[in-house]
Amino acid sequence: MRRQRRLVLDSILLGIIGALSAQLFTFLLRLSQNLFLVRLADYRPPGLPEDGGVLQQFIGTHGLWWIPLATTLGGILSGVLVYSLAPEAEGHGTDTAVKAFHRTGGFIRSRVAPLKMVASAITIGSGGAAGREGPTALISAGIGSIYATWQGRSDRERRLLVLIGMAAGLSAIFRSPIGTAFFAIEVLYSDMEFDASALLYTTLGSIVAYTLNGLFVGWQPLFTVPAIPPPSFTDYFWYILLGLIAGVMATVLPMAFYGVRDAFHKLPGPPHIKPALGGLLVGLMALALPQILGGGYGWIQEAMDGKLAWQLLLVLVFAKIAAFALTVSSGGSGGVFAPGLYVGAMLGGALAQAFGQPPAPFVIVGMAAVFAGAARVPIATLLMVTEMTGGYHLLVPAALAVMISYAVQDFLSRPLKYRSLYEAQVPGRADSPAHHGEYLQMALRILRDHEVMWSEPNEHLELQRLLSTGIPIDLPGGKQMVLGQLPAGSPLAGRTLADSFPDPAEDGQEVVAVFRQNHTLLPHKDLRLAENDSVLLILSPDQWAQLSKVLAPLTYQNHNDHTPEMA
Repeated sequence: MRRQRRLVLDSILLGIIGALSAQLFTFLLRLSQNLFLVRLADYRPPGLPEDGGVLQQFIGTHGLWWIPLATTLGGILSGVLVYSLAPEAEGHGTDTAVKAFHRTGGFIRSRVAPLKMVASAITIGSGGAAGREGPTALISAGIGSIYATWQGRSDRERRLLVLIGMAAGLSAIFRSPIGTAFFAIEVLYSDMEFDASALLYTTLGSIVAYTLNGLFVGWQPLFTVPAIPPPSFTDYFWYILLGLIAGVMATVLPMAFYGVRDAFHKLPGPPHIKPALGGLLVGLMALALPQILGGGYGWIQEAMDGKLAWQLLLVLVFAKIAAFALTVSSGGSGGVFAPGLYVGAMLGGALAQAFGQPPAPFVIVGMAAVFAGAARVPIATLLMVTEMTGGYHLLVPAALAVMISYAVQDFLSRPLKYRSLYEAQVPGRADSPAHHGEYLQMALRILRDHEVMWSEPNEHLELQRLLSTGIPIDLPGGKQMVLGQLPAGSPLAGRTLADSFPDPAEDGQEVVAVFRQNHTLLPHKDLRLAENDSVLLILSPDQWAQLSKVLAPLTYQNHNDHTPEMA
């Protein structure tokens, strides 16, 4: 009960901080846009009136010719900042927050949040085809991590505070308190799972942030939706067709995004200058299609109002995919949410004209359907788009299209290398290292307290005792599970896990848990080992042969003396 009260207060505080940080980021973004696009390039894209913009494009006397200079300059400044000070802040941000939740106990370096704020404001403000979601998610999640470290919280609570911070910041940016609360717990997994235990706190944090942010900008939805008649029975056929096509497009998006990233990784030269190359290419594209610049919310509103021809809408679907991949996959700093919505909006608008339907409902449903499939966050996207547009009467057709899109994307992407815009997602809770400790303890408790039947009727195995003998347990794929201990004077004592064991992504060796006295410690890269720590590893026999020189196999007696009860 005491912990719950503390977390409620944490949620309120992080909600306040999330709203203020979102306002600061928005201010920096407008300042950057005024400097790079308005003053340098003499160009102003249309903006949402509810977001402080004007729904009108302005092109100066020099035309669009200075835009490539603005996007290139923004790219090189962002690249130098990020790769010189905190390389983990590159890209779209949300992935970094998701990876921190799963892999590092929620730990995000304190310099990441302010650096991400400045670098993203420069990238997007200079015309980079990226959105505010990723930067805001990482900024506010980073603040949650800093707060947890300052308060001396456990890894479990730090991960929870990261989610609360993420939900709060996104709620303030998108004016979507319920959708962003779900987004923070759904984006972690790719297979329709949630960290439901965090929902109470993410919802409270996002509502506080939404309420406080409303004092600055009001509480109206971001988009202005014209009057839409209720869908008829025959209209649902068109929404089904939209969902099918959106699912195909949602399959293309991650492959294009990460395919461009892999291509940039293969390019010679320091990563600092690659965002400049991406910015230059985006700027050159903008000479013909300035609609691809920035987040593009003003152009989404234009499509919703039926002011764009279907030929242009169709071209912008693919041009935006290329532009946002060049911006973010080159190492630029920005989110994928706004570009994903943009692609869905243009697709929906083009199909509305092809079907002879009013544009607004198809633009709204297209936004939700494409991003829900591409990012594998169907419930959160459905709620967020509904709140951002105020299109609550479209909830049923949007839900239909979203679920169809998600199912189509799931089927088509199974053989593909990249299945989601969020690469750090894991399929479900059981696949997350953040939950391995609790699942391990549960399994060992079941094995200890109950008689478990294995393949042979008369064979029983007490996993804890077997591990404690020092005999490796064979696993599929030529791997073994081994429990070892740091003896006195071990060279690993005092070193972090990152310095002691290789990255599991590189050689497949993985630290499952560290046992210290009566505590089970979940592994993260900054955890420092100590003498008499017991380490549970999954690795190959050759890797264990090397490690056994500095990590002694346990005997059962030593295990009882030094290793905690693992249940």
